[in-house]
Amino acid sequence: MPTTWFAATIDRAGLGDSAALRAAQRVAAVAFFTLLTIAAAQISIPLPFTPVPFTFQPMVVLVGAAALGSRLGAASQILYLTLGIIGIPVFAASPILPQGVARLLGPTGGYLMAYPLAAYVCGALAERGLDREYFSALGTMVGGLVVVFAGGVSWLAFVMEPAGGVSHALAIGFFPFVAADLFKLMIAAGVMPSLWWLTGRLLSLEHE
Repeated sequence: MPTTWFAATIDRAGLGDSAALRAAQRVAAVAFFTLLTIAAAQISIPLPFTPVPFTFQPMVVLVGAAALGSRLGAASQILYLTLGIIGIPVFAASPILPQGVARLLGPTGGYLMAYPLAAYVCGALAERGLDREYFSALGTMVGGLVVVFAGGVSWLAFVMEPAGGVSHALAIGFFPFVAADLFKLMIAAGVMPSLWWLTGRLLSLEHE
């Protein structure tokens, strides 16, 4: 039984009868959400009171994971980080650090390195059917967001600015962003139940 929207859509539409075709579809889906993550990174708003910019990446990471599931969702973020590490300009613009592996050692490194795990957690929850109703979909994405913030704040507290401690890391890496990120997830949480409904409706019409 398919357990993610992506897998269910392929099966219901009668696509992917061969192993090669299914593999190609998975690769294409992973690449698509990697590209969406790259695009979201380009919408970066620097804030004067913190070295961490405001971006739309967490929302894209979590929506992608909910659609793809744990393994493919994590794979899309591993691909994203790999492209960045080898020097392709996929990370958000920074006046301090160049593109490349050095970005993972900067203030946003903890958030970036948490993306694959956050995607895996969110995708695993979605595979259990928690993306089919609004509030459970919201909880699924909030679970992934917790992982993102845990990685980002821990990196700031223990690597970047250990003298400031956890309270300082929360002040510059959590409190300025949590309300906006939750608001974005409240909007995004409507995506997955809507996709399930729309896909089922369109496919049922095709078979009438």
